[in-house]
Amino acid sequence: MGLGKIGMGYDLHLPIEGFVHSHARALCLHPSFELSCAVDPDNARRQMFENTYHVPAYSTISEALSNHVVDFGVIATPTEMHLQGLQELLGSAGPKAILCEKPLSYKVSDSRRMISECKKRNVQLYVNYMRRSEPGAIEVKRRIDSAQIIGPIKGVVWYSKGFLHNGSHFVNLLEYWLGDVIRFDVASYGVNLSDFDASPDVHIIFEKGSVFFLSTQESNLNNHSVELIAANGRLRYEDSGRSIEWRTVSLDAGTQFEQRLSNSTEVIDSDLSRYQLHVLDNIALCLSGGEGRFCSGGQGLQTHEYVSRILEARYGPQ
Repeated sequence: MGLGKIGMGYDLHLPIEGFVHSHARALCLHPSFELSCAVDPDNARRQMFENTYHVPAYSTISEALSNHVVDFGVIATPTEMHLQGLQELLGSAGPKAILCEKPLSYKVSDSRRMISECKKRNVQLYVNYMRRSEPGAIEVKRRIDSAQIIGPIKGVVWYSKGFLHNGSHFVNLLEYWLGDVIRFDVASYGVNLSDFDASPDVHIIFEKGSVFFLSTQESNLNNHSVELIAANGRLRYEDSGRSIEWRTVSLDAGTQFEQRLSNSTEVIDSDLSRYQLHVLDNIALCLSGGEGRFCSGGQGLQTHEYVSRILEARYGPQ
């Protein structure tokens, strides 16, 4: 549902070998799923989808569901349409699971309603904070949980183009790595970007660390990175996660008592170029009875609640 950038566009002109950024390509390629149809009101997008994937596309959800029985749905429509799309899907199709783009909605009350309606129907709801499913991010979590990366941990996140839409990706990732948010302090609310989003600078205290989130001021700069300083080294998560590097702490060869970062850098393998395929890998594992790594509806709601509290001073309760 939705054939925009994440629905179809991000990898439309990229080679299939090595690039799986859209829901359409991921569903087409993954062996546990069958791409059956799509929905978008734009005729040109529907034509492009049908020409690329050779399955039908419809202008409305009701038309699609009158022609197909689906057990897995993806909601990639504009955020303000997520709740309505979910309700139509639940009412007509009875799916086993739904993957919804982040954020679940603009209003926390709508996000809670989405969680509740899926729970009533015993439908699994996932939120597409895709980094939780990416192997490099999973390896970082393993190292933190096993104390291979030793606390206390302090860090800095650079993000751009809105705290709800982009910054929330890294709030969610840091919740995954460092545990629940304990408290936060807003240094600046930054630029007002929309009725529901802004670009604040904020200090967030997690269970296992303290991280400053800083917004870039250049509206056209897509800049997303994380730097974590631990007791035994430094982690750099650069270029949105395409590059992950770890440097340990060692004794300075000259002084023999001062510690410094080692000259050698360990590269932690990342596969962000196929992030949407990894999301489906983990959802398929869960649906078959295994333990998948993904962002559940409840975890996505928790992130939305924290982000909304940070933005509330500017906009009022959401």
